[in-house]
Amino acid sequence: MPITYTNRKGFTYFLNKGVTKTGRPRYYFARERKDELVEEIPTGYEIEESVNAIVSLVKVRPQLIRPEESASVDAALKKHPKAQNYRVTIKTDQIMIYEGIGGGMDSLRIILGQAGLNIETVEERLQEELDRYTQFTPVMRFILDNQETREYQAERWCYSGSIDDWIYAGHSGKIDKLAKKLIPKLGTDEFYELH
Repeated sequence: MPITYTNRKGFTYFLNKGVTKTGRPRYYFARERKDELVEEIPTGYEIEESVNAIVSLVKVRPQLIRPEESASVDAALKKHPKAQNYRVTIKTDQIMIYEGIGGGMDSLRIILGQAGLNIETVEERLQEELDRYTQFTPVMRFILDNQETREYQAERWCYSGSIDDWIYAGHSGKIDKLAKKLIPKLGTDEFYELH
């Protein structure tokens, strides 16, 4: 039985095995058969779905982020007034926060309200569709700076045309304090003043 994976958008992907120019195996997911279908995940690999629903086969990486640390970021994000616009992912030594591109449910309320439609009757279904199809972009990350003391460094994405890169957000320390202090600034003008 071929390895398949259904992403958050509801699309099913098949794990294919091709060959690189140097003759090494190359694994990738596609919505149909392209090369040889794979029936077993290779040792040392796992399936990963990105925040934007891209499915790939990646090497198993050591997880340096503790569950309670990522939970503190999740808890702070749930208190954000627009929590539904954000997603959290864990990389080896980073906790990444992504923001949905577009206006989300607030924009839909305005648009449908102007058209004289009552959004409350379809709000749950609209939110499901937004969750399914919204694209996300990284906005903030917490990097584990010291494994012994569990100190993190906060960075935010800089949107200055000449930079467009991660910059230090002016704060370091324990993740729970950083999350409580910085996550409320997401989506506000104060976010752009972090440096």
